[in-house]
Formats: sequence, structure tokens, C-alpha cells
Amino acid sequence: MATIHPSAIVDPQAQLADTVTVGPFSIIGPHVRIDDGTTVGPHCVIEGHTTIGRDNKIFQFSSLGADPQDKKYAGEPTQLIIGDRNTIREFCTFNTGTSQDKGVTRIGDDNWIMAYVHVAHDCLIADHNVIANSVQLAGHVEIGSYTLIGGISGVHQFVRIGDFAMVGFQTRLSQDLPPFVVAAGNPAEAQNVHQEGPRRRGYSPERLSNLKQMYRVLYRKGLTLDAAKAEIEALRGQNSDMNGDIDKMLSFLVGAARGIVR
Repeated sequence: MATIHPSAIVDPQAQLADTVTVGPFSIIGPHVRIDDGTTVGPHCVIEGHTTIGRDNKIFQFSSLGADPQDKKYAGEPTQLIIGDRNTIREFCTFNTGTSQDKGVTRIGDDNWIMAYVHVAHDCLIADHNVIANSVQLAGHVEIGSYTLIGGISGVHQFVRIGDFAMVGFQTRLSQDLPPFVVAAGNPAEAQNVHQEGPRRRGYSPERLSNLKQMYRVLYRKGLTLDAAKAEIEALRGQNSDMNGDIDKMLSFLVGAARGIVR
């Protein structure tokens, strides 16, 4: 049986795995499912159609699965889905999705999410991200993997952040941020290529040099976006690793409906 503090309120219909721990004064609703090894701290509220995976650590005063803050929401059974091994610190608020979009807010695996982070309806967050204190994600935001998002930053609705991108402290991000790019400011401006994250993931010096080449094409040559995409495509063939990074960059740029940070 799950370990549930006597002061916690867990609906009988909630599905909690045997090794789940629920702290004092937490409330868990009827449509919640929590898998093995997850710890829910004190004074948390987990409601809505919420599914939480294995070995997550949810700190005190978090609110997960509440209705989306969208006036169009009319009580549809939309979802919040959280993967495995995430750390969710104090006072985080994650809302369910809306029927006008995917109907689900989804958080992947191995994310480190610090205190006071808000994840609005229909956001998609992949894996291995670090999201610092008081980051505010508006609805429909999409974040890749291995990103770093600095504290007290705000991300506009429908903005996308690519893999290995980095957002500086107190940044206002209202356009898409391509993979491997560091941006900061209010409004955000591209600062440099992000190399430390890829280096820690085993990128070779040659591959890091190739990332610099893509960054120079995109940001230092004064090219239009279409011209930059063509020149990035022409970089193929230098080595096999480069081709995968080119694919990642070009697929992101093709979908940049809001434009990219410049």
C-alpha cells in the first residue's frame, strides 16, 4: 500500500502505486494516477485527469492538474501527463490542456523544475531540462531537451525552444529560439552558440565547431532566414555528426511560425 500521511486526503478512486508516498495535508483527486517511487510532499494539490510517472519528487505547496486558465475551457476532461524522475520544487503550478489544442499538457523525463514555475495549458516539455525559479510558460509553449531557462523569465504563447538552447536570466521570449542558441534580454536577443551543454553530452570538438558554423550563418552574415537555411543545408557532408545537427536546426526553422529570436 502507498504510504499516506493521516492528514492527507486521497480520493478512493485515485490510483497510487504501492511505493508512492504522500505527505501531510496533501489532497489527491479521483482521476489521478501516480506510479511507483514518486514522493508527494506536504500541502500539495493534485487534481484533474493527471498521470504522474515513476520516481518523481514533488515538493510542498505545488498545484498540479488544475483547470487551464483559459476562458474557453468548459470543463472538458483534458489531461496533465508527467513522466519519470522529474524534480518539481515548491509552489509550482501545472495546468491541464484544452480541447482547442492537444488536450494535454505534457512533461517528459528527468527535468529539474525549480520553485514557482508555471506551466500553462497545452505546454509540451521534453526531457533533461533545467527550468529555474519563477519561470512562467504561457499556453502552448514547446520546449525540447537539454535546455536551460534562467530564472524570472517569461515565454509567450506558442513559442518554441529548441534542443540545447539556453535562455538567460530575466528574459522575455516572444519568438522561437533555435537549437544550440543562447538568448537573453527584454526582448530576447541571440547572444552566442551554446556549447557547454552539448560538450557535457559528449559532443566532439569538431562537432562543436560545426555548431559555431551554423550559428554564424544564422546570426552573423546578415542573411534572410531563407538564405540562411539554404547555406546551413550546404554545410552537409563535413562529417556524419554534423548532418544530424543540421537536420535538427532546419526542421526547427521550418516550423518557426512566429519567427526566430534575432
